[in-house]
Amino acid sequence: MSEIDSDQYLIENEPYYLAIDSEVKLYTAAYDVRMPVMLKGPTGCGKTRFVEYMAWRLHRPLITIACNEDMTASDLVGRFLLDINGTKWQDGPLTVAARIGAICYLDEVVEARQDTTVVIHPLTDHRRELPLEKKGELVKAHENFQLVISYNPGYQSLMKDLKQSTKQRFGGIDFNYPGTETEIEIVKHEGGVENDIAEKLVQVAHRSRNLKGHGLDEGMSTRLLIYAAQLISKGINPEQACKMALVTPLTDDPDMRDTLDAAVNTFF
Repeated sequence: MSEIDSDQYLIENEPYYLAIDSEVKLYTAAYDVRMPVMLKGPTGCGKTRFVEYMAWRLHRPLITIACNEDMTASDLVGRFLLDINGTKWQDGPLTVAARIGAICYLDEVVEARQDTTVVIHPLTDHRRELPLEKKGELVKAHENFQLVISYNPGYQSLMKDLKQSTKQRFGGIDFNYPGTETEIEIVKHEGGVENDIAEKLVQVAHRSRNLKGHGLDEGMSTRLLIYAAQLISKGINPEQACKMALVTPLTDDPDMRDTLDAAVNTFF
């Protein structure tokens, strides 16, 4: 097998990330002992950006896998492919990460089928190995390899949740939306708007988050606030920007949309 260039997976420029609590210190300690880490928190609160920031900070390659319900074990570990010379084995992203010592990030892992996520188990205990059964090879994980998963506990159900046998293989870090001042700073920086606009957007988000469980599954995420700010920075009317980036994506319920529109109108 040809040598894999791990440099292609390095993050060259520092991702913008403002720490909310002690997550940087906790993650660094977890990486030092190669503990598998589980990030739990609502959609769009900064979990993926945090992993990117930590990979940059630790100068480790990062391989991200967006999980979905159609993802098979072969999509993770690899498969034989046909070419003009016959069959050739191609490593999947999890196998590549284990070989080169990358941080492998499984984003929204509960979206994957449970029979697929079981393949990560041997990588998350003392064995740190990945059996490639179809190829007849046992991959011993590189000493720098670490597995990170994320999911949104708000979407747990009997059909979509991690097995206890999976959960208890990870150390966990809870994430939530940033505090008001931190979130204003993030929206201001990432959205390219003035402080007063960022502050109003965050206030609108707070109104929506208070409706979680009362008509909304989730409140407005920091990611959506940045989208709205970016539209405003391009000259879009704030009300139109909020409708496009904050209200329309969040719900189809007419009454709930009216409620959210009213919140927007209160501040803009």
